[in-house]
Amino acid sequence: MACFIVPAAEAIIVSVAKRRIRQKELAGGADQDAGSGVSLSRKLGWLNSLLWGGCLLLAVEHVWHGEVVLWPPFLTAMKTPEEIPVMLGEMATVGVSMAVFVTLVWGVVCLIADHKSRKAIPTSNISITEGA
Repeated sequence: MACFIVPAAEAIIVSVAKRRIRQKELAGGADQDAGSGVSLSRKLGWLNSLLWGGCLLLAVEHVWHGEVVLWPPFLTAMKTPEEIPVMLGEMATVGVSMAVFVTLVWGVVCLIADHKSRKAIPTSNISITEGA
């Protein structure tokens, strides 16, 4: 019914955090994390994309099944007071678990990206000698 609201709330928080961190990175002249080849703002951009993409797909699915409508109260579960606890329960269980799972997947992706960037040979250290 409304499980996509929890990841959407996380996506809003991540969007604000990403913007602030990016401003600090640009002001400090640092484009990358210490010891990593990928900046924190870029990593947060990945999380942001995962969360917003998932929210969009879930919202479309809920509209398709008639659980979300384009007129107030928007969520069909809000029409009757008996369905509101069911909706809140779904948000607390399904919505939170989806948000946590997406964040965990993002964390693994970040670890892999950090590991690969440490193994990569920096191109600035390679010199090409002519006639060798």
